[in-house]
Amino acid sequence: MIETWKDIPGYEGKYGFNITEWLCYSTEDMKMWTDHGVVMKPTDFSWAIGEAWASQAIEYDGRFYFFVSTQCGDPNCKAIGVAVSDNPAGPFVDAIGRPLITDDMTDNGPRGWWNDFDPTIMIDDDGTPWLCWGNGTCFLAPLKRNLIELDGPITILPMENYVEGPWLYKRNGQYYNVYASMGQALETISYATAPSVQGPWTFAGELLGEEKDSFTIHPGIIDYKGKSYLFYHNTSLSLDGYGPATGRRSICFTEISYDENGRIVR
Repeated sequence: MIETWKDIPGYEGKYGFNITEWLCYSTEDMKMWTDHGVVMKPTDFSWAIGEAWASQAIEYDGRFYFFVSTQCGDPNCKAIGVAVSDNPAGPFVDAIGRPLITDDMTDNGPRGWWNDFDPTIMIDDDGTPWLCWGNGTCFLAPLKRNLIELDGPITILPMENYVEGPWLYKRNGQYYNVYASMGQALETISYATAPSVQGPWTFAGELLGEEKDSFTIHPGIIDYKGKSYLFYHNTSLSLDGYGPATGRRSICFTEISYDENGRIVR
């Protein structure tokens, strides 16, 4: 007899989106990876009640800033927090004692109170930090140089076929926003480019198609040792004999290249 719906194989409980902590791995060669364990949990934020969703960490002025999305307790909504550490493997601690972004700060949009998660952070050439995030709506805001306060209004970036999971970066004077888009039934990965972080943004196409068994696929792009890599995830793993399950995520990456016009080769 099943006593709670949370243990039914599917989207919730131990089989689904029951993500309770953020982990860290490092590598020297992109082949062998060292497990550094848990760097933080949502409950390390006094204002959060759980759910370790998408995040991005960057090094800035000798410290590491960790932008995360989680579930806020009051008001009850998805929220973005920021934590800080002297080590990329943590431990990270809440930098401001409250959420950086909550639902009451943004337009409700098509996704309602799910709008405010999946943060990406980029430091522009002039030193301006830009925070971009959003589910259903792609939001953008400048941060102060301390990385823990907004420094201007929140605006909306119009992105074709945008769903969630933006990844903002700059290469050779051109801005890129790589994000989760929608295929026929599951998420894909698409991107747009712009001459300025505030636009105008031009849709540049799809990078990855649907990943079998995985509704979500969220991207991230980094340069490492002279090569560029696109990170994403699938759900090829099983748990206790059940799977593939949409919440059992595996980290994947593929090497990418750019053509002479700066377009990412699909």
